[in-house]
Amino acid sequence: MYAIIEAGGKQFKVMAGDVIKVEKIDAEIGSKVDYQALFVSDENGNIQTLDNAKKVKVTAEVVAQGKNPKIIVFKYRPKKRTKSKNGHRQPYTEIKILEIK
Repeated sequence: MYAIIEAGGKQFKVMAGDVIKVEKIDAEIGSKVDYQALFVSDENGNIQTLDNAKKVKVTAEVVAQGKNPKIIVFKYRPKKRTKSKNGHRQPYTEIKILEIK
């Protein structure tokens, strides 16, 4: 059984036991978070679309908080003698899917 959930403006295909990285959530490590399912498929291949899937909840546990590796943002404007260099580390929350019910 798997479900499609939306977290942080992105959609993820999850099954029970999966560990995924989503956009940062203000939650303590070990706390539980619920998501609405957008799409659900069971073991037999039966699909529940948006209307029936809204009744299904996906429960997840916060495993870790962290930051992704640094990326360099370099902008150069030719013939103007200007350049800028910035670094960025995107924060994330790692969650483990406990159950789909």
